[in-house]
Amino acid sequence: MPEIAEQMTIDRKEGVLDLWSFGQKNLRHIHRNLTTAQLYEHIINNREGQIAQHGAIVVRSGDGVELPLTDKYVVKAPTDASAAPHSANELEAEQFTQLVYRLMAYIQNKEVYVQYARIGCGPKDSRSVRFVTETAWHNLFVRNMYTPVEGVSDFSEFRVDFSVVHVPGFRADPRVDGLPSTAFVMINLNQKIIFICGTHYAGEIKQAVFSMLNFLVPPDETFLMRCAANVGPEKDVAIFLGRGGSGKTALAVDGQRPLIGDHVHGWTAEGLFGFERGGYAKVHQLTEANAPQIYACTQRFGTILENVAMDSLSRRIDLGDGHLTPNTRAAYPLSHLDNWKDTALFGHPKHLFLVTCDASGVLPALARLTTELAVYAFMSGYTSRLDTPEPTEAVADLRFDDCFGASTVTLPAHLYGERLMEKIDRHQVSCWLLNTGWIGEPWYHGERIDLAVSRALIHAVTSGSLEDVGFDIDPVFGYEIPTACPGVPATILAPRKAARDEAEYEIRAHQLAKALSRGFARFEAQMPEKMRHLLAAVISSDDSFDLLESMGFSI
Repeated sequence: MPEIAEQMTIDRKEGVLDLWSFGQKNLRHIHRNLTTAQLYEHIINNREGQIAQHGAIVVRSGDGVELPLTDKYVVKAPTDASAAPHSANELEAEQFTQLVYRLMAYIQNKEVYVQYARIGCGPKDSRSVRFVTETAWHNLFVRNMYTPVEGVSDFSEFRVDFSVVHVPGFRADPRVDGLPSTAFVMINLNQKIIFICGTHYAGEIKQAVFSMLNFLVPPDETFLMRCAANVGPEKDVAIFLGRGGSGKTALAVDGQRPLIGDHVHGWTAEGLFGFERGGYAKVHQLTEANAPQIYACTQRFGTILENVAMDSLSRRIDLGDGHLTPNTRAAYPLSHLDNWKDTALFGHPKHLFLVTCDASGVLPALARLTTELAVYAFMSGYTSRLDTPEPTEAVADLRFDDCFGASTVTLPAHLYGERLMEKIDRHQVSCWLLNTGWIGEPWYHGERIDLAVSRALIHAVTSGSLEDVGFDIDPVFGYEIPTACPGVPATILAPRKAARDEAEYEIRAHQLAKALSRGFARFEAQMPEKMRHLLAAVISSDDSFDLLESMGFSI
């Protein structure tokens, strides 16, 4: 295959796979850096989506679920062995080459869309990326999320830091390619390129970018976080760390506090900055009353509504309809928000909220955390996911994702925990647990906490209203629960008092503590001795509750 081998050569000047020469010879047409309006025309002409009543574009991406880590691979032999991937599958170089050859055969004589964009801010912290997509709507997604490169006449000379190639129509053949699934993400750190195939879910593009940033951004200079952030009138920055579906984006988009960013931020010695210029919010059951700013974005031209139900005649959307998937999404440029703060660099965070959706009804709506508790909770990454076939089944999936979302390319979790501990102590950050799930009773016995209540709790923290109230120390978890909060019922604050049976609540609390301890133990052995000793006794559980658990009490 001499010709193919020549076309697949590596441009060492850029360090990325040379797709340019292949495209010039083998693709029918390349659409480069089309505007939003132009991409709308292509989406409609290609029958990739439909225009909703108020101008958003409605598309479908199948089940709308992120691929598991088992379908994400890093090609062996990274350039820097010290940055070897953690919590990822390794792919042999021969498998990578074979998949790329077959992918190139698939896209021959097809049209593709290319978007050149910048991620981050300033010459030190920004990266240039080439996005190649099979569909126009994914190219619009990229344009919404990042900053398009303008004013370049010859892109063949434009230097990029890495490339992302998204081809959902190409699927692996497990019998030929040796992969367990037809969908996959593979990252080649040497060639600085990511291939996303077999899935239309747009969130994979964001996750892929985050993975590569973990490799490219020096960890000793920039602490990379997957979080939302906003800023108050006194320039006080608040960050919201949490897994997808916990509500962190909806809570960060606050009419009283301008949004900084939705997903990926860097925390340097100078302050906080955002890598993205777009939002990707979950909108299932979102209303104008509980999230007015994000709701307004769903009604605007340029916004992508992923898997949102729409009436075929009136073209009215129904955000309450989750029959396709409960993970319905809106992807919009942050400029759609009335109070987005388009500033390159902000000050150091003053408040840190660890956002979790607890389906067991054990955690309080708000609790103050010590530095050690905050780092423990951050590294554990606990949240709940409800994937039950029948609403009467009392089953919730307790999830523990390293640092609220394990990435394909990351360092060991304790290294991020050390950096966070250092940042909290150096800048005197106040740390809080924010539960957006259920209080007192498991999810099948009650209603989830209203967003308005969670916002009231956040405002109480950022305004200083809780500085003069008392706090009770929880005997199991050790966090401090406020005894009062303006505008919030006392039963919301105290889950023990909200429970129907306090003894049964205690069993659930100890069960959750044990689950947290087991989840934390998965990376405990990797920690330095000092850190392990500091965090080992953060949460403890009484073994005597094991007998009651064996008798049928369960969360």
